[in-house]
Amino acid sequence: MSNTIPGTIKMTGPVKLPGGGALDLSGKPLVMAIVNCTEDSFYPGSHNAGPEAAVERALVAAEAGADIIDFGGESTRPGAAYVSEEEEQRRLIPVIRAFRRQKQTPISVDTRKEPVARAALEAGANLINDISALEDDPALGPRCAEWGAPVVLMHKKGIPTDMQDQPYYEDVVGEVRSYLAAAVARALAVGIPPEHIILDPGIGFGKRREDNLALLTRLDEIRALGYPVLIGLSRKTIIGDLTGREVSQRLAGTLAANALCLMKGARIIRVHDVPEAVDLVKVLSAIGPYPAG
Repeated sequence: MSNTIPGTIKMTGPVKLPGGGALDLSGKPLVMAIVNCTEDSFYPGSHNAGPEAAVERALVAAEAGADIIDFGGESTRPGAAYVSEEEEQRRLIPVIRAFRRQKQTPISVDTRKEPVARAALEAGANLINDISALEDDPALGPRCAEWGAPVVLMHKKGIPTDMQDQPYYEDVVGEVRSYLAAAVARALAVGIPPEHIILDPGIGFGKRREDNLALLTRLDEIRALGYPVLIGLSRKTIIGDLTGREVSQRLAGTLAANALCLMKGARIIRVHDVPEAVDLVKVLSAIGPYPAG
């Protein structure tokens, strides 16, 4: 098995972002704060009743040390229903504009729709976090390339409505790795440069307990593709399965799992609990070094 694919890179410095600023994936790992502009996330503690509450949560996260704010206007929890692009924009755009007027922290938008991404970038967003890895909307990749916006390419099996209905893999790590390699090729083909690509194995997206554990244990095989890896496991079912805790009590388990992923070379952790995640990165940075990549 080849360790890299055409176009792969090693991060050597900050990547310029559309609208100004930069994202540096070559130094310490980054903390991405989850800010839901919805009221149907799987974690009630992240619900925001209205745009003012979402803006305030984002400002608090930025003050706590978040490196990226990830706004989402469509829940992608198991069983979640599709949201129209009009409704998604209604939830997101005022929040992005209001936050951007007060902070210059890089903004990621969790969307799989080109019209939403375009409106978000125009409002001040800097990167796109696409759970469909540019599959759901063929226009999204070219739009990211046009704007010079980095993109997170995530693996999922099925769609949020049915993705946890008996998912099955022969070799989950090999299948996820192959899918992400194809996603990278898709991104490169529409003009997204290698340094703008981030990979996410999609913990909990169409995966059983054993699948999630295999991906976390063998994260080096995803890293071997040669691109920065983002891990999003904050308070998810896999943490509950391992600890027996309800979602409101999964912080310690989340921190333990994120620590493992950082030590295995993940470059971004996507979290609900920013102060604790920032402290985690500080402690590991002092102990370091991290694996290169």
